[in-house]
Amino acid sequence: MATLPSKEQIMEWVADNPDANSKRDIAKAFGIKGALRIELKRLLKELEADGQIERRRHYLDAERLPPVTVLELLPPDGSGDLFARPLEWHGDGPQPRILYAPRESDPALGRGDRFLGRLVEVPGEDHQYQARLIRRITAAPHRITGIFRKEAEGGRIVPIDKGQDREWRVRPDMTLGAESGELVQAEQVGPKGRLGLPMARVIDRLGDPSAPRAVSLIAIHQHGIPDDFPDAVIAEAEAQKPATMKGREDLRDLPLVTIDPSDARDHDDAVAAHIEDDGGATIWAAIADVAHYVIPGSALDREAWLRGNSTYFPDRVVPMLPEALSADLCSLHEGVDRPVIAVRMRLDAQGNKIGHNFHRGMMRSRASLAYEQAQAAADGKPDAQTEPLMDSVIRPLWHAYGLLKDARARRQPLDLDLPERRIELTPDGRVQSVNFRERFDAHRLIEEFMVLANVAAAEELTRRQRPLLFRVHEEPSLAKIDALREVAQASGFTLAKGQVLHTSHLNRLLAQSEGTDFDELINISTLRSMTQAYYHPENFGHFGLALKSYAHFTSPIRRYSDLIVHRALISGHGWGKDGLSPQDMDRLSETATHISETERRSMAAERDTTDRYLAAFLSERVGTEMTGRISGVQKFGAFVKLDETGADGLLPIRAIGQEYFHFDPEAQMLVGSDTGLEIGLGQRVTVRLAEAVPMTGGLTLDLLELDGQPLPRGPQKGRRGRSPRPMATKARLAEIKRATKRRRKR
Repeated sequence: MATLPSKEQIMEWVADNPDANSKRDIAKAFGIKGALRIELKRLLKELEADGQIERRRHYLDAERLPPVTVLELLPPDGSGDLFARPLEWHGDGPQPRILYAPRESDPALGRGDRFLGRLVEVPGEDHQYQARLIRRITAAPHRITGIFRKEAEGGRIVPIDKGQDREWRVRPDMTLGAESGELVQAEQVGPKGRLGLPMARVIDRLGDPSAPRAVSLIAIHQHGIPDDFPDAVIAEAEAQKPATMKGREDLRDLPLVTIDPSDARDHDDAVAAHIEDDGGATIWAAIADVAHYVIPGSALDREAWLRGNSTYFPDRVVPMLPEALSADLCSLHEGVDRPVIAVRMRLDAQGNKIGHNFHRGMMRSRASLAYEQAQAAADGKPDAQTEPLMDSVIRPLWHAYGLLKDARARRQPLDLDLPERRIELTPDGRVQSVNFRERFDAHRLIEEFMVLANVAAAEELTRRQRPLLFRVHEEPSLAKIDALREVAQASGFTLAKGQVLHTSHLNRLLAQSEGTDFDELINISTLRSMTQAYYHPENFGHFGLALKSYAHFTSPIRRYSDLIVHRALISGHGWGKDGLSPQDMDRLSETATHISETERRSMAAERDTTDRYLAAFLSERVGTEMTGRISGVQKFGAFVKLDETGADGLLPIRAIGQEYFHFDPEAQMLVGSDTGLEIGLGQRVTVRLAEAVPMTGGLTLDLLELDGQPLPRGPQKGRRGRSPRPMATKARLAEIKRATKRRRKR
């Protein structure tokens, strides 16, 4: 009696019989008759939906695609065009480029959606095929990054996302040859398999998860950050020639210097200053002229738009532009002629900007200084490089900074003080140490110069009525400010109520906490109350900086937003044909949304990578006692920010005492039902590191002491880690509320 063949057997037969792959041919080959034909049809549909069998088997030229094939839609490129990739490509050369050309009647497809497309070859274009939709097959499959565990029947994938504990089953024919313990990327296929686990197919093998540089690689793949430049983009970058003086002002006599981190590979801003007789100053900020090399509509432009920004990890940078530009032609290296767009800004004796003008020119950096080096010179300890620059560079810069600092004090932008962690790695990629970066006046000097230059760019383009992208930061919602007020009150501080919110009100709160045990907590809570900044063609102001008009102009090597502003300045001043194109203007809103999303994507990837590195660093210290402070409270437990590393760990409910805890979301507090123990924001704790999982970045803690006191003992917990919940009588609830109110009053 004939039996239904497996999918593997069907695929092998189709491969061996490329000219006979109809359902009738397959049924005849395996002797399938009657009701089994229905099951065979189901199998073939699943194989077709997965892209495993297609009519392509009739076409024997491996270097060409069949006229009908299964495609996956890619994200829009820099020009807004949609391209697709074939799910199967067996040629020796690179995958052909396929332009998707939807008709008005076609349903909308999104990134990652799969569809059956009809292809037409288009010789002479920058793409080889044009595709029309026949029908949509599936929506974009869910992607998983995890550790592959080999089993007798295929394997399973253990996810590496923090808080994700669902595993995925992989059939033997879908492992892509992955070895046990290997890091893989997979996508969901079909319904749940046996044991109720969802099914997945391995689509990429990422190697040993414990290998050097694997931590950032995980984040890159998890968040879908493009990290390989297409050949056409690399070729276009490497074909660029240094800019000439044509159409440029000669700014090479200006005492411009770059001041950056000591390990910086690119330098996209240079500064200079001159002290005026009236006590004011003239400031120059010269910014790399990336627009000269990245022309609208070019392969470089499309890729830069797609990436949106550079992404920075402790062990690598995923740049927006290829190294030939980012680290060479566009980088303002010492002693080398480089094209720039520069702004000259005039300050009065009070630090107010009383005028500015823009220039497209050629500069030559006098020196590439590190922050520490410039600070030492300003403090009267110059080295051999900075000694000759004291009168022409260092003293004028610090004089101008003093003026800007006075103006900043009057303007009262949000004055957050959040220490930045620095993860130092060994040559083989292991965590050597975790420290907090030291903040110098040299850092603040560059920040203030760049803020002023960004303001000048926004004002200039607004005055000229040119389209641009503003950097927008709207004021926080009332709900978030109320939550911050609760934190302030619980910590013994006040945030005034019933008035229009200004940054000065928040600065007064920050000043109250400065130097106290609650300093970092109030800073973090204030930051969390803020809305997220974003890009927009319309100007809604910048609340955090207390500025009416602000645009990003100073980092075009690493931000596409700045490149748009540069092009707008070029168009507005009539400096050349490489300014803002009609296409740039038509899709300004789309660009704003896209690069706001890529910025958030990079921030999430950078944060996840830091968490994993910290967990790896602490994994050798499991069982060690540490001190910290409660930084967040939820019904499932509390979060603790550890003093030494700044890492965040979870204190689960089961690790807090031996009683049931009531969660008061208004007071951000857990209250013990039997002892009245109160656990709230800002409290000092001593904890034991119970678990550190480098693959997810998760830290689990056990609570030992609260505000210097050991935990009171309550009744024994039940099997699930909690004591039986007491009856919610009115008297008990009232007692809990009174405890919460007492905490608030303190």
